Amino acid sequence: MAKVELIMPKLGESVTEATILTWEKQVGDTIEMDENVVVIATDKVDTEVPSPVEGKLVEILFQEGDTVAVGSAIALIESDSAVADVKASPAVAEVATSTTVKQPVAQNNGVAAVSSANLDTSSSNRFYSPLVKSIAKEEGIALDELERISGTGKDSRVTKSDMLVYLENRGATPAVIATTTPATQPKIESTVAIPQFKTPPVNRSGNVEIIEMDRMRRLIADHMVMSKHVSPHVTSFVEADVTDLVNWRNRVKKDFQERHGEKITFTPIFMEAVVKAIQDYPMVNVAVDGNQIVRYKDINIGMAAALPSGNLIVPVIKNAENLNMVGLTKNVNDLANRARSNKLRPDEIQGGTFTLTNVGTFGNVMGTPIINQPQAAILAVGAIRKKPAVVETEYGDVIAIRHMMFLSLSYDHRVVDGMLGGSFLRRVADYLEQFDATRSI
Repeated sequence: MAKVELIMPKLGESVTEATILTWEKQVGDTIEMDENVVVIATDKVDTEVPSPVEGKLVEILFQEGDTVAVGSAIALIESDSAVADVKASPAVAEVATSTTVKQPVAQNNGVAAVSSANLDTSSSNRFYSPLVKSIAKEEGIALDELERISGTGKDSRVTKSDMLVYLENRGATPAVIATTTPATQPKIESTVAIPQFKTPPVNRSGNVEIIEMDRMRRLIADHMVMSKHVSPHVTSFVEADVTDLVNWRNRVKKDFQERHGEKITFTPIFMEAVVKAIQDYPMVNVAVDGNQIVRYKDINIGMAAALPSGNLIVPVIKNAENLNMVGLTKNVNDLANRARSNKLRPDEIQGGTFTLTNVGTFGNVMGTPIINQPQAAILAVGAIRKKPAVVETEYGDVIAIRHMMFLSLSYDHRVVDGMLGGSFLRRVADYLEQFDATRSI
């Protein structure tokens, strides 16, 4: 029998590694072709990895919690049909029985690498996750050095973000602190010193319930805290009369579904207005990289989607400027449906240049959203409500019942000033208010 490597698959252009969450098969288990063997995670997306061959799992090369580079072997499967299957699938390769997999240990800033034996944390009073220990091993960080790293996680635990920040400044002068985003995002650096805060102790006595954060909630928490540290947030508000827009949707939604096979929600309509406003004010579609501003010519709109678990994920519609209303509707519905069923691909939650969040879905009239780094702005749209409003007519002003909504824009005040942020927000509202109620579908 030949042995076949189960390879960590490539999950997107910018995805270079993934974390092993759960082994669904154990050594000695029989595996059918295309049967799921392991669940892996990149950022917020969990993905099942199927077996490319039929056989028996004979060796697991990485444990749950380990982070593995794309293209690395993560397990060995013994199979009679290995030769034929290997030729058919680029994701696997035949290996000799004596094959061993070794992880290279990096050297950083002239510090010699340490072996895994030197990273025995049993004597430490701190908890270190497998991911943190893996990064420490790869970067040659011994336990005494690891103990000196400030942790921003629960109970001052060291997180992946803490490790990335520390590695950016390892050997640098203490006065300069670099802030980095997760590895799947572009690196954002700042020369401004960011203090490390120690969270106050929490009273756990009395009638309380302790709930452990799941992996996604921890990622969200780290990302939100990082964003508030990186960007000085400013939020502006406008109120828009969207009566024509609402009447148009109510009139065409049945025909739209019959003709295009899609339900049209308000989200693609809002998104179309955002795209037009970005084309008018392109300096909102930017990111900060050190002392440089990166202006994105593609408009990739992230849309915040709530999951059944209560967590949040932001799938991205790439090149939204090239899509008409039908295209935006199909993309919005497809990404939203697959987000709820945990079927998004890792590259579908990356590469956003601007984010839209609909807080009105939950009946909220407005919100002050946190910027999705490394972007520079995020727009929140509130609930549409009928309200009495002053309407200008040729016969004078009248009070009428209108469909009104609030829009709020949070933006990075390092690069988006009040004039730009306020003008952009007003332009989005103008496009919504001036929506053509006679528009065809």
